[in-house]
Amino acid sequence: MATMFKRSFRSRDRAGKTVKASKRSYREEVKLKMQQKMESPPVGSTLTSPIITLVVGREARLFACHEDVLSLSPFFAAALKGQFYESTSKKVVLPDEEPEVFSSVLEYLYKGDYYPRLLHDKRRNTWQLEDASDGSGRGSVESTVYHNGVGGVLLKDSVIYCTAEKFGLDELKRLALRKQGLQIGISVDVILRTARYAYENTPDQDAKLRAHFLALIIRSRKIFKRSGTMQNEMEIGGSKLFFDLFTAMSNHIDDIVEMTNNRSPKTI
Repeated sequence: MATMFKRSFRSRDRAGKTVKASKRSYREEVKLKMQQKMESPPVGSTLTSPIITLVVGREARLFACHEDVLSLSPFFAAALKGQFYESTSKKVVLPDEEPEVFSSVLEYLYKGDYYPRLLHDKRRNTWQLEDASDGSGRGSVESTVYHNGVGGVLLKDSVIYCTAEKFGLDELKRLALRKQGLQIGISVDVILRTARYAYENTPDQDAKLRAHFLALIIRSRKIFKRSGTMQNEMEIGGSKLFFDLFTAMSNHIDDIVEMTNNRSPKTI
């Protein structure tokens, strides 16, 4: 049975007892930024641009989106003019994308957020997930998604982050990363599988999601060092994840040694 990780990704956001919160949606500020980018009517109004059909995934699921909304993504703005676009049928084919993830991307493009929405508790100055599973704004019924290309379950927000990276949607990346930090109860094998996926689908210069997983593993090292899954993953290798993990842990040890030496000079 897989070891379960029961802490949140970011402990500093841990909420106390449940109180009635004063909330606002994250999507309001994002929605305003999106509207400023559009020359057509604002998001949420009656849009008049052509409808683009999108054929997504191995099962060729069909989605529809207004051209001006889709063009908020630099990827699609280029695709509508390039080889991925069938101009006669106004169709874009995306065989490598996951329909469930792509649905969340479209929801974000229209609404500035995707389910479960991110809500702000003004009283405690913390962020919460809509319909959270544990009553404190953490955990989600939609925390994972099966990825056909990987052949396994991944953390959904991390996949959305990587998809946003591909589509050039920086605000969506920030939103997905914040939501990922509110997830709890994730098994070690899903975390490691998703970390590998993150390394394979983000550039080296975009270290935010990668650092997120490194900090998580180091913070929960007692759980991971007892995990047979962690041992197997390290023996398999083939990912920069484990060298970065070694470097991060070495830096952590160096910091501890430096602080100790400042108090009582000695070496390790």
